[in-house]
Amino acid sequence: MKILHLYYDIMNLYGDYGNVSVLERLIAQSGTDCEVVKKSLGDNVDFNDYGFVFIGSGTEKNQKLVLEDFKRLADGFKAYVEADKPALLTGNSFEMLGKTITDCDGGEHSGLGMFDFTVTEQNKTRMTADAIFECDFLDRPLVGFVNKCSQITGITDHAFTVKRGLADNESDKTEGLKYKNLIGTHLTGPVVVKNPHFAEYLASLLISGEINSECLELAKKGFEVTLAELSKDN
Repeated sequence: MKILHLYYDIMNLYGDYGNVSVLERLIAQSGTDCEVVKKSLGDNVDFNDYGFVFIGSGTEKNQKLVLEDFKRLADGFKAYVEADKPALLTGNSFEMLGKTITDCDGGEHSGLGMFDFTVTEQNKTRMTADAIFECDFLDRPLVGFVNKCSQITGITDHAFTVKRGLADNESDKTEGLKYKNLIGTHLTGPVVVKNPHFAEYLASLLISGEINSECLELAKKGFEVTLAELSKDN
């Protein structure tokens, strides 16, 4: 099993490398050999070589830099997603999959065009919040933190319902994107680290057989504490 950590060195805010580290350990502990391959700007990528793709969050400047490079890989990534293979894009990385991103100065950047949503960055205003998100593919909610400056409109394949925190835009109660086995969300923490049941879910998409979750025992306790605290004033 190979995991591709794409743009590992430039889309690397909020300790997002931890998402890959936890998944790698969980898969290995469950009896399947797992290798993390790191690729970045200008590298050749054959998505057929991988069973899982991860891209983390970056600054707005780095996002635009990566976006231009990601376009040359767009056809391969689209085919990967359409083949029902799993991918996780956190923070503003999943914004690149839409039609356009309008930056805080009004400049418009073409996205990969995989989906019809559009992104508008707010004028030097950041929005932050602790978060509780629910979804129909997990029995328990996800917890984490959102730090963004964008509003997204036009997503039809929503990943989450917002119980606490920030939605895609101010008039919505949904967040993120789920299409086949592609998941995009602004939720950080890192999200896989803070939500061990999510780690188990992702691992179940990658390997057959029983998931050995021994390495997640402390994370499970941490999740329960976090969920209880965030639920108090919600």
